[in-house]
Amino acid sequence: MTRDYSHFLPPAGDGDTTPSARSGLAALGWQPFFAQQIGIEDLTKTPPVRVVEVHRNGLHILGDGVDQLVPPGPAATVGDWLLLDKDQPTESAVLHRKSLFKRRAPGTDRRLQLIAANVDTAFIVTSCNQDFNLARLERYVALAFEAEVTPVIILTKSDLCDDPSSFEQAASTLSERVLALSINALGPEPRTKLREWCKPGQTIAFLGSSGVGKSTLVNALMQDQRVETAPIRQEDGRGRHTTTRRQLYFLPNGCAILDTPGMREIQLADVQKGIADVFDDLAALAENCRFNDCMHQTEPGCAIQLAVKNGDIPQDRLRRWTKLVAEERFNATSLVRRKSEGKALRKTIRALQKRNQK
Repeated sequence: MTRDYSHFLPPAGDGDTTPSARSGLAALGWQPFFAQQIGIEDLTKTPPVRVVEVHRNGLHILGDGVDQLVPPGPAATVGDWLLLDKDQPTESAVLHRKSLFKRRAPGTDRRLQLIAANVDTAFIVTSCNQDFNLARLERYVALAFEAEVTPVIILTKSDLCDDPSSFEQAASTLSERVLALSINALGPEPRTKLREWCKPGQTIAFLGSSGVGKSTLVNALMQDQRVETAPIRQEDGRGRHTTTRRQLYFLPNGCAILDTPGMREIQLADVQKGIADVFDDLAALAENCRFNDCMHQTEPGCAIQLAVKNGDIPQDRLRRWTKLVAEERFNATSLVRRKSEGKALRKTIRALQKRNQK
């Protein structure tokens, strides 16, 4: 029986998928959302361009007759649309975003790292082996919900697994709002099963650990071997790191596909709503706790602990929720503190500069 997942799909749009049907900005994923932000005169003075890669020495941009590297300057990430200032590229303006993926930067640096912008659907890729991890999937889904992007969990390497349905069933318990699909990335399934999301004007991002098959899926949709891939290690089933940067590719129909490196660390910050959406069942129960500041541990009248005791909520799910909430709160506080310290430092520098000018 064919599963009905029409309620997970994006709104129906332009169905013309012939290469000649999309040209210029439309072939890069241009949408009315961006067009309404600019005037007719801007199209010639500051033409819109899209960031397709971010390098240390600048941004690779594409536009109608534009293909160049501009120096660092605009606070942009892959997928952003800029109004290109041809005379001063570093002063190019970033158009308002439909969506933005961000995380706390890895390591001890207290800052936000922009991952991708203007994504419509996030294909969160994991594999039917040791890589499968519900806690990691919840982090990716929280990022997607916070960005108001549709998440779809893609389970790869099902052909190497005795019972892929068990992984699909486990992933489906994460949220009623998230579809989980098992796909053989090496066959024709990516083009058939993912077709409904890969429509003209849409931007798709592949997220997941190294070696789960993100680049293989991109190649399948592109119908070529444009992106380098590598087999998993036989001893532990873990993948090899092949993609080294985030890069946009484009289908002939005007669908943009973003391939990303595997993220070893997904520290959440400023995603309070996203976490609440992933754990909406726990958030609803928390409203029934006796105390507003209930920590859901040993407090009397805790509705969540009662649900765990009755077997309605798995203990592991509660543990993962409390861990993410605490992590997000700590990271958000750290980022605010860093921003405050930065403002204080800049104020001190300006005061010293004025004093030296006297």
